[in-house]
Amino acid sequence: MIIGVPKEIKVHEYRVGMVPASVSEAVAHGHRVYVETQAGAGIGFSDQDYIDAGAQILPTAEDVFAESEMIVKVKEPQAIERAMLREGQILFTYLHLAPDPEQTIDLINSKAVCIAYETVTDDFGRLPLLAPMSEVAGRMSVQAGAFALEKSKGGRGMLLAGVPGVEPAKVVVIGGGVVGANAAQMAVGLRANVVVLDRNIDVLRKLDAQFAGDVQCVFSTKDAIEKHVLEADLVIGGVLVAGAAAPKLVTAEMIKNMKPGSAIVDVAIDQGGCVETSHATTHSEPTYIVDDVVHYCVANMPGAVARTSTFALNNVTLPYILKLADKGYKAALQEDKHLLNGLNVYRGKITCEEVSTALDLPYVSAEEALV
Repeated sequence: MIIGVPKEIKVHEYRVGMVPASVSEAVAHGHRVYVETQAGAGIGFSDQDYIDAGAQILPTAEDVFAESEMIVKVKEPQAIERAMLREGQILFTYLHLAPDPEQTIDLINSKAVCIAYETVTDDFGRLPLLAPMSEVAGRMSVQAGAFALEKSKGGRGMLLAGVPGVEPAKVVVIGGGVVGANAAQMAVGLRANVVVLDRNIDVLRKLDAQFAGDVQCVFSTKDAIEKHVLEADLVIGGVLVAGAAAPKLVTAEMIKNMKPGSAIVDVAIDQGGCVETSHATTHSEPTYIVDDVVHYCVANMPGAVARTSTFALNNVTLPYILKLADKGYKAALQEDKHLLNGLNVYRGKITCEEVSTALDLPYVSAEEALV
């Protein structure tokens, strides 16, 4: 199979779909890999590094899309990239379609085979291709929140840890999954006062055992969220419903009643955000203020630590890239129910029920579509 790796073009996005080591593996399997020039420059890989790994360098994204049977990316394709997709071409990347009708319609019209990293599952009900970026984003959320709390950024002027004689900040984490657990770990390490809210008692038990009493684990209800959000100095939104738009758990009314200068990091912004006043920002302009509350809502947070993120992502995507290339997409999808869960759009049809529901568009099961 011919695999294409274009350079990412989202603002301040330096990750790359395949590092040279991944290219080398694909070439060893008998596949051809085309890489857009300078695709890996943002994380320290030259065109020569890719050539040494067996790739061929092409001068433009247009060339990569035109020559390749499968496109491997990191972020969702931008409008100019979506226009380059063709019928039957495989697109393997993060998509986050539920809050993005424009992208969804373009992918439907392209009739490409669009497989989303974030909805691929495993035998334990986890999301293995989302997990490493959730780990990165969860850990980053605390340092981003600490940044947002600085007075020069509009924050309260608080140090998360406090100092002897001065109490630490209260950090409230909504969602105890991969993002929430990693955020809590970092916040506890910085000696903040940490509360995690979740609706799954087993998750709360696990976190309670993991942090041995250093985290207050609270069952999530509307009242509990309101109480702790209004007391918080920093709120981290780590809610995820796989494939679906994130529920708005923090309302605009709560924002109005939060402490002036408090901060919110909405890690769920890729799926539309779990805060009613959230809208996506970029690394160029990461924050904005609503009702004296600093909002950090960067939609590609892990892109700020692109080298770490790229290696973490490649570690988990490579086996699936090889499976798709070795077997062809139809056999690979039919043989692996977990990879099949990643199929979001197939030749003009939405095959992810959560996306269909969120956007009120017709749905066809992936199994039925592939027949």
